[in-house]
Amino acid sequence: MIVLFHFSEGHHYSGLPWLDLLAARGYLWVEFFFALSGFILTHVYGERLAALFTQRGYSDFIKARLARLYPVHFFMLFALLALLIFARSLAGLIGYRSIFDLAYHPDIQVKGFFLSLLLVQSWNTMNALTWNGASWFVSVEFALCLLFPIFVWLANGKSWRGLALIAAGIAGLVALDLTSKHGLDITFHNGVLRGLSDFSVGVGMAVLYRRWKPRDTLSPHIHSLIQAALLFALLYAFYHTGWSHTYRDIWDVLPMLALVFALSFDRGIVADALKTRIPQAMGAWSYAIYMGQTFWLQAIRICEQRLYPAPNSIVLGTRFSTLIWWLEPSLLVLVCIAWGAALARYIEHPGAALLKHWFSPKKPLAEASLLRQQ
Repeated sequence: MIVLFHFSEGHHYSGLPWLDLLAARGYLWVEFFFALSGFILTHVYGERLAALFTQRGYSDFIKARLARLYPVHFFMLFALLALLIFARSLAGLIGYRSIFDLAYHPDIQVKGFFLSLLLVQSWNTMNALTWNGASWFVSVEFALCLLFPIFVWLANGKSWRGLALIAAGIAGLVALDLTSKHGLDITFHNGVLRGLSDFSVGVGMAVLYRRWKPRDTLSPHIHSLIQAALLFALLYAFYHTGWSHTYRDIWDVLPMLALVFALSFDRGIVADALKTRIPQAMGAWSYAIYMGQTFWLQAIRICEQRLYPAPNSIVLGTRFSTLIWWLEPSLLVLVCIAWGAALARYIEHPGAALLKHWFSPKKPLAEASLLRQQ
């Protein structure tokens, strides 16, 4: 949905309301990601409050998060640089203006490149999305990781703390939603505030989960009904709150966030469906799919500019403009999935392992020698 949203906003929507109203809300799935991140980090690290407030514990946590986030981000940043060099070289060779030199090109300032390297490009430091536009999410996620011990401290205690964090997060989202001109499509400017609000909800839900999970006596059928009701509420909001980028975004987000909590109990029809092979694989590749999409969105623009035949040309017995209308977004989604799978396998996981090895304390020479002998 996020890939289709970015394609549709930059090219065209399908003209089919049942698909367009889903794709147009694609940017809101970032809310789900941020809340899920807050939930999982609190679930994993929630009992390590004392360690997180030590220099060693905090350093180890940040290094672990960088190992998870940075390899794909770093690779895609330089992949976009390579695409820029290729596009300009091709334009210079043939004699036309590349997509990176047209009126609506992506921001390619040197400042943005170096801020992206430091993961601070979305801390209200730029006036536009820069280079790999999707990486604004990683910049905000990094900020949330830096602040995470504070969240754990706030969440440490009884259930009311979790409820308070959820209420504070929803209040923050409502405030942003009502004051923004674009609903909750908030990225390079105040994206950190958006992430903080979603993350707070996720942390609060993790507190409630920790308290309520041992007492969960609901049958799988009840869990199924809850999950189905939330999915219905989500789809109803998508289809009955008008077009996207308005103050009504909050009605889409509320059931979306609630799904994080409902699915965390790992029981029920939707939870069971997510345990099957395809969703599991897509989940494993999801970060790389998200981070890799900008490269192909820009590559499409290069193809449209110089490589496509004339719109009225007949290709496979069909006018090209008619054929490409559906073929282009369909192939884009498939390519982004395959690209994400490759990035996950050859960049994300090896890169994380390499960074973890690099970050790990160096063993004394005598100990290292003994380990080699063993």
